[in-house]
Amino acid sequence: MKIAISGKGGVGKTTIMALLARELRRTGREVLIIDADPSPHMAETLGIRDIERARPIADMTKLLAERAGKTPGSPFYQLNPQVDDLLRDFMIEQDGLKLMVLGAVQTAEGGCACPENHVLRKMLKKLLLTANQAVLLDMEAGVEHLGRGTVAGADQLLIVVIPSRSSIRTALKIRKLAEDVQIPRISFVGNLVRDEEDKTFLRQGLGEEPVAFFPDAAAIRRAERAEKPIIDIEDELDRAPQQLLEAILNGCGESGDV
Repeated sequence: MKIAISGKGGVGKTTIMALLARELRRTGREVLIIDADPSPHMAETLGIRDIERARPIADMTKLLAERAGKTPGSPFYQLNPQVDDLLRDFMIEQDGLKLMVLGAVQTAEGGCACPENHVLRKMLKKLLLTANQAVLLDMEAGVEHLGRGTVAGADQLLIVVIPSRSSIRTALKIRKLAEDVQIPRISFVGNLVRDEEDKTFLRQGLGEEPVAFFPDAAAIRRAERAEKPIIDIEDELDRAPQQLLEAILNGCGESGDV
């Protein structure tokens, strides 16, 4: 399965993706997390040591342009750039989780035909894995990535939304664009939820039930401030990570008993 996550800036999508990665790993799956946010901090969230090992692929502009194979004077790129070694050489692994950092994608040429986006889309499409493997894409905040097509091939998009009108507006816009690019499954995930009033506000604003509600947990704030891995947090989460995984597995036709 390949799952992307998005939402308005500051809603906690990286935290939720890291906790989901933990739950998937506990089921025995191989998990690869791709940090595609221009300001990546998934490594810190996971507690990855020696973060400098995570070399952002998108920083390697010359290599990406070469892989895209644009002929001088031609507006076209080759359709099948070689990316297998990128999948192998730019991953780091720790405690059974693999991480790849894409970094900021530069679009100096404009549009969706730039070499970086072309190669990254190709790479993501190649990450179609077996039933025992999962790829998690932590996308940049907002809606721009949907226009660039970097979620092409995702099985599901999780849209993180907090109890605020601006977050709900952004979430609904993301859903519309995700529908336009034909992502098969689109789900909302509530975050920073304090009580039933917050849950009701989200249900009414979104027009549907989020697949999980993550509480406004003080443990997460403490961990972030102390620069400790959020992935280690077990308490104060009200089984939200497990409920999110159950919803994903049920939607994929798998057992939700986790």
